[in-house]
Amino acid sequence: MARLTDNALHVLERRYLLRDERGAVVETPGALFRRVARAVAAAEPPAERDRAAERFEARMSALEFLPNSPTLMNAGRAHGQLAACFVLPVEDDLAAIFDALKWAALIHQSGGGTGFAFSRLRPRGDVVKTTHGVASGPVSFMRVYDAATEIIKQGGVRRGANMAVLSAEHPDILEFVDAKRSHGLENFNLSVAAPDALFRAASRGDPWPLRHPRGGIVRNIDPRALLARIADSAWASGEPGLVFLDRVEAANPTPDLGHFEAVNPCGEQPLLPFEACTLGSVNLACFERSGRVDWDGLGACVRDGVRFLDDVLDVNVWPLPQIAEISHRNRKVGLGVMGWADLLVRLGIPYDSPDALAKADEVMGFVTREAHAASEALARERGAFPGFPTSALAHAGRPRRNATVTTIAPTGTLALIAGCSSGIEPLFALAYVRRALDDSELREEHPLVAEALRAAGADAALAAVRAAGRARGVPGVPPAVARLFATAHDVAPEAHVRMQAAFQRHTDNGVSKTINLPRSAAVDDVARAYALAYELGCKGITVYRDGSRERQVLTSGATRNGEECPQCASPLSRTGGCMTCARCGWASCETTE
Repeated sequence: MARLTDNALHVLERRYLLRDERGAVVETPGALFRRVARAVAAAEPPAERDRAAERFEARMSALEFLPNSPTLMNAGRAHGQLAACFVLPVEDDLAAIFDALKWAALIHQSGGGTGFAFSRLRPRGDVVKTTHGVASGPVSFMRVYDAATEIIKQGGVRRGANMAVLSAEHPDILEFVDAKRSHGLENFNLSVAAPDALFRAASRGDPWPLRHPRGGIVRNIDPRALLARIADSAWASGEPGLVFLDRVEAANPTPDLGHFEAVNPCGEQPLLPFEACTLGSVNLACFERSGRVDWDGLGACVRDGVRFLDDVLDVNVWPLPQIAEISHRNRKVGLGVMGWADLLVRLGIPYDSPDALAKADEVMGFVTREAHAASEALARERGAFPGFPTSALAHAGRPRRNATVTTIAPTGTLALIAGCSSGIEPLFALAYVRRALDDSELREEHPLVAEALRAAGADAALAAVRAAGRARGVPGVPPAVARLFATAHDVAPEAHVRMQAAFQRHTDNGVSKTINLPRSAAVDDVARAYALAYELGCKGITVYRDGSRERQVLTSGATRNGEECPQCASPLSRTGGCMTCARCGWASCETTE
């Protein structure tokens, strides 16, 4: 079994390992991986179960592959809900609105996160014919959902997380865009569903119609002013992001069932109403050998990962019968990657270089080809997903077991357990301190920093790098070392977007990526990042300007304004849009892993 860091052990003990009736931990990390492997392998034919369980356990124990957090928490336990991502429908009816809230509560309790499209709800001030009252609008109901989510903690240790999506054509779009400028909605991420027509109208200077959900134009606004308002709010608060819904819909594998309206809380997983997806990530840092990618080893891990996630669909205890039905019909899985920044360091490639973009194309192209081939092999062995004959994939004539196969998730806590960089994000910091459960301070440092400085004859600079949390701009650090060890705020926003686009070109679903901007960035910088993401074919975008929130996350010497954990008041760490607490294990984005 691979060595786990002190921080990984603390988080596993706090959130994942089994406890007895008195709350004492009664499971080791190795036993956790064995429990999960055996529970998932129960989906295999009897003659294959033991071998499959051994293979799954070996992958997790080596930290080469980890499934999303609900699988690690719940596999082999009575409730057994293993999926992370769900989308629930919200219809324009009071009973339906609160049905969706009830369903969300059950999902949050089981460890999942929920996405909602509020675009069907009538706008604020609209007359309700049945009561002759006045509608309060989507944002008011979002606040009700937010208050309920605050009360229901997932599985007793995980806070609920939601995504609210509203069409750019909705009459309440401006209220939605500004909703995170004030306090509240702490358990929601917000995204505007921006169609291609919005960008065309802005380019031509045409008016943008705001339409009542039941038909008819309410009024026209300036599309350029709307996009500017979105950028200004994102500059101020990090919200909302954009979902390029036409681009998302163009990749819909089952348009015969309906159209996409919403995504999961971190935005990388578009789903139909009641759909769910199981996620897992391959640790790319494990597949470097002598300065090269171990393609054979990586391919074998990808194949095991796809098989594991497909098995999860069959052993899962779904929270609602509607979710079970469509999830079994489409069998969507999302295999992604983490440790990308670590792999680049090991290959000697700076994150913000053309070579890194070329390597992203090569690596993710390979991962997706292997994943698709694995799903096709499973289809020959077990049958294609039931919806395949009427799906868009049927035209290709190559049956797959799964309607979608690849997704890039943020992997906040999974990366902490694996001891690698999160998702496809750059390194957040080269050295930083976490407070542990016993109030001790645990120093984390990238394992190759000291080695690189020593090889360059610059050992004396290590103390300054540790204090700053970065290498660039630190006196005494050789240019080549500084260039290689790029951190999130060293990387220009354009380079962040281009990296996201490179991975998106080879990903079935979406890509979770935070576009970090410096504190000094202007609103126009946000707008340019949005425009570039649209131009390069991304399916969505999230920006975060340093210091844009009232309480900023503290993780290194480069960032000095602290944000406290809501459970234990310890400093939080932010990586790729995910906030995690090493002391008590709280995390804000775990529902998408």
